[in-house]
Amino acid sequence: MEDSSGFGGGGGRSFDRPRFGGPRPFKPSPVRVGEEYDVKIESLSKRGDSGVARVQGLVIFVVGTKVGDAVKVKITKVGRGYATAEVVNSGSEMPAEQPQQDSQTTE
Repeated sequence: MEDSSGFGGGGGRSFDRPRFGGPRPFKPSPVRVGEEYDVKIESLSKRGDSGVARVQGLVIFVVGTKVGDAVKVKITKVGRGYATAEVVNSGSEMPAEQPQQDSQTTE
């Protein structure tokens, strides 16, 4: 006897359309590990242990922040649809983004 429900599994409901809308097209992440960004914390994570910011729509989880914080963060991990970061500099007034090469300046 053959199972006509599709991919073998008994009691299965068979639909003609792909599950959850099918595969999503690949989009490269707008951030990379080690890069720094100035972000504003928009909300808290569901667990409440991280602030949530966005960079070009990508969710960034930042531990130790709260809603409304304006912080400079460094990306520590990039996952599928999210990234994690750590605070590099906090405060509402942040200097313009400059390359982090050497802390010696001549004046």
